[in-house]
Amino acid sequence: MSNIVAIVGRPNVGKSTLYNRLTESRKAIVDDYSGVTRDRHYGVAEWIGKTFTVVDTGGYVAHSEDLFETAIREQVMIAIEEATVIIFMVDVTTGATDLDDSIADILRRSNKPVFVVANKVDNIQLLNDTHVFYSFGLGEIYPISSMTGSGSGELLDEVVKHFKEEEPDDTKLPKYAIVGRPNVGKSSLINALIGQQRNIVTPIAGTTRDSIHIHYNQYGHEFMLIDTAGLRKKTKVKENIEFYSVMRTIKALEEADVIILMIDAVEGIESQDINIFHLGEKNKKGIVILINKWDLIEKDHKTTKAFEEQIRNKISPFSDVPIVFTSVTEKQRIFRAIEAANEVYENKNKKIPTSKLNEVMLPIIESFPPPSLKGKYVKIKYITQLNGSSPIFAFFCNLPQYIREPYKRFLENKLREHFDFSGVPIQVYFRQK
Repeated sequence: MSNIVAIVGRPNVGKSTLYNRLTESRKAIVDDYSGVTRDRHYGVAEWIGKTFTVVDTGGYVAHSEDLFETAIREQVMIAIEEATVIIFMVDVTTGATDLDDSIADILRRSNKPVFVVANKVDNIQLLNDTHVFYSFGLGEIYPISSMTGSGSGELLDEVVKHFKEEEPDDTKLPKYAIVGRPNVGKSSLINALIGQQRNIVTPIAGTTRDSIHIHYNQYGHEFMLIDTAGLRKKTKVKENIEFYSVMRTIKALEEADVIILMIDAVEGIESQDINIFHLGEKNKKGIVILINKWDLIEKDHKTTKAFEEQIRNKISPFSDVPIVFTSVTEKQRIFRAIEAANEVYENKNKKIPTSKLNEVMLPIIESFPPPSLKGKYVKIKYITQLNGSSPIFAFFCNLPQYIREPYKRFLENKLREHFDFSGVPIQVYFRQK
């Protein structure tokens, strides 16, 4: 299971700004107005070689009759339940409020590592004002400025000390997670593959509440299938149990080797599908896209190609993934999806001999060398594949700092073209020769 850091606190203390800094994104809306973050944002962060998931919750408001504020409170409660570590953010400019005391009371009973973070400490004069937060009885206070980043390094140094070590894998079998929005047919696919009604299947979105691990050993294939609860649009997450399912789905995705992303052919690819895809890409997972309910689409000879092109455009620049068109209810091409997942798993673990890499890639580089920059010419002398859970390639050259992104993508495309890494994110690095 992955480590999850949940950022909680009352509205407008700067949770989203810290989230954006940790995940190096601008995904969370940041505004000086309480209650801007109405739902959770999920992102991947890394500190001193440790990768973890960050959850930015809505602001906590106690005992409110307002349904929106009540929903935020419920989200925070579940984030506390599921998190490995909790960052409790307060605002040094307003001091400790009754709402802060209410949250602190819940956190004291959570039995989870809690870090009290005093935000908006933008100058040394404000440091003395942080002492008021010791009244929470939650230990050390960490003064930071999430806007400038000061103090965040010291905070993260302590946070990662509380991460759980990854549990040893009890099986070396490949793990395939079936993910997607609710009601796209994930449980029906499992039932069709294993030939029994293992999972409850209903037309009601969100029937599956938790991740289910299934050992598959038929027709010469053996692997673990992970059936996850549907990731529905966050604006529609109204039940506690559904937020719980979302957290479980993220864990299952990070645990898997390959994700099978199911998309509803009738509804088409939506932003939530793209979010799942990019989360899998960021976590360096193999990816297969499965278009279900294809039997419900009126087709001509151009429909499949047009649909496939639309999907590849929306997931670009990483568009080299297998796309399989199926109908689970009609059992059309469902085993092709498993074959594709097996191929992607093999691609993910593929090791190219150094001699073969150089034999293929050096002539290409010689014919199409990196463009000169500031009168400097980059000479790539040697290529090797590094050890890792997904393909990583090091290109040794005289001036690695002058390689630009377009040429990096050019080399990645050539690696894909000659060695078949379909469905697998590739990492390309340039190092000093």
